Amino acid sequence: MSDPIGSPAFAPWQQRVYEHAAAALDAGRLGHGLLFCGPAQLGKRVVAERLAQRLLCTERGGDGEPCGACRGCRLFASRSQVDPPQLRPDGSLAHPFGHSGHPDLDFLGYEFNQKAKPPKLRSEIVIEQIRRLSEQMALTPQYGGAKIAIIDPADAINHAASNALLKTLEEPVPSRYLWLVSAQPARLSATIRSRCQRIEFRLPPRAEALAWLRQSHPEPVAAEALEAARGHPGLAAEWLRGEGLALRREVASDLAKLARGEVGAVETAQRWAANADAALRLRHAADLALAEASERLTDPARARSLAAWFDRANRTRDLLRTTVRADLAIVELLMFWRGGDTRRSVSGGPDTGGV
Repeated sequence: MSDPIGSPAFAPWQQRVYEHAAAALDAGRLGHGLLFCGPAQLGKRVVAERLAQRLLCTERGGDGEPCGACRGCRLFASRSQVDPPQLRPDGSLAHPFGHSGHPDLDFLGYEFNQKAKPPKLRSEIVIEQIRRLSEQMALTPQYGGAKIAIIDPADAINHAASNALLKTLEEPVPSRYLWLVSAQPARLSATIRSRCQRIEFRLPPRAEALAWLRQSHPEPVAAEALEAARGHPGLAAEWLRGEGLALRREVASDLAKLARGEVGAVETAQRWAANADAALRLRHAADLALAEASERLTDPARARSLAAWFDRANRTRDLLRTTVRADLAIVELLMFWRGGDTRRSVSGGPDTGGV
């Protein structure tokens, strides 16, 4: 999704969400606590930051949009990453556009535990972070307007931190905004969810998503990526920018070769596990099995077998986040691909190998 600072146009689905939220903001109907939720990579953070700029701008135009030139807008657009940079567990930046230089805008996410020797990146948002944030939110805004905190991803907040956050949510102060961004809102406590006004993002219609992708990519490859991403334009765009789509084709080829007995499960598992993209390979493998299952509805036994393998592949992907050896977990999965009713190629070819 595009950078909100300096701002290329929103994608159409982002624009719709933004306009609805901005109208609520201007009408005084926007709550103190907001939950920006929906699938990952649809632009929740982008929209949240633009709304923050709208609140912090001191010279908004007649349409209510931030001017981009006042001191508030200039400070908002002044960005930097801390050193070492704060990262998500997948290695991406915790705050993709950097921390803002505006004193009334705070970003909270994964950070390093400075007490560890050497400092270690936390895997969750802890109570100390929420307490510091609450103290900041209690201060008077330096520019006399709003004070805003964006927590991303909010679902990383642990239990103790959730209880501390709830206290802040339940005691709103005028012109203070606490915004949570989450692709997995079910992981938040029900009490926190109930205290927040939801701003929901949904997958756009296929035609709209394809038209957006075609602005940057030829139609055939854009359509292929969108189909592979099951209608998710943000995910399709990421795969088109990087090697995700090529990787999917490679995974499909590997599964077909496994089914025909041209390669072994052990060597394939070792190759998959040796790469940083092992989790993405498993996602592609699961999706390929699910796609074939949907095409095999006239063969109920095979469809059930493929669906079961889809579930197994996703469980294996979850195991990669633990201390389990990746190659051993993957080889077990691939042995089931060859040894069960899933022995046919994902492209429909018969199995000629077996185990």
